[in-house]
Amino acid sequence: MEQNTKTVDQLNSFLRGELSAVETYRQALNKMHAHRALLQECEQSHASRVTALATEIRRRGGSPSQSSGLWGQFATAVEGSATALGEKAAIAALEEGEDHGRDDYKRDLKALDEQGREFVQTRLMPEQQRTHDAISALKKQLS
Repeated sequence: MEQNTKTVDQLNSFLRGELSAVETYRQALNKMHAHRALLQECEQSHASRVTALATEIRRRGGSPSQSSGLWGQFATAVEGSATALGEKAAIAALEEGEDHGRDDYKRDLKALDEQGREFVQTRLMPEQQRTHDAISALKKQLS
């Protein structure tokens, strides 16, 4: 029971990160018109991870987080400032968020039980790497 509680808590932490990513991409999409298809694709990938995490948390008897918390407020503020500075700054801020998400998954994988690790490694991390690589490639293209 204790391991399940720890796993649910960690999954909720990942969920807050994904909620933050969705909020950040939506903010970028509201202000940027270039590269719209790629930004929408990344936003949808993060939204699908939100759904997967919430479903897994409920399956385990937990209650999914409903907001991104303090990290989300910070990330949204950073993206808002970066978007005001222009396209390159906005994409750089999105890449930093993708780095943060990738690093969180890698670092906190050990906090999960075996099934939780498998879920994250097979369902979430490949998509996180894909969106990270897409935004990194766009950033390099703009440099």
